[in-house]
Amino acid sequence: MFGLGPTELIIILVLVMLVFGVGKLPEVGSGLGKGIHEFKESISGRGGNDEDPPPPELKA
Repeated sequence: MFGLGPTELIIILVLVMLVFGVGKLPEVGSGLGKGIHEFKESISGRGGNDEDPPPPELKA
């Protein structure tokens, strides 16, 4: 994984905890996860439009 060993990952995790604080960590993780999910959707071509188009109006 990018040539990072377990020691480097632990150091990065400790630095993130120092910068953001333990209480803010879930919010940061959630935001990061949503961002990655949206990025993957955009590059796969699905886009972000999950809604169906409105049905056409019927004229009597």
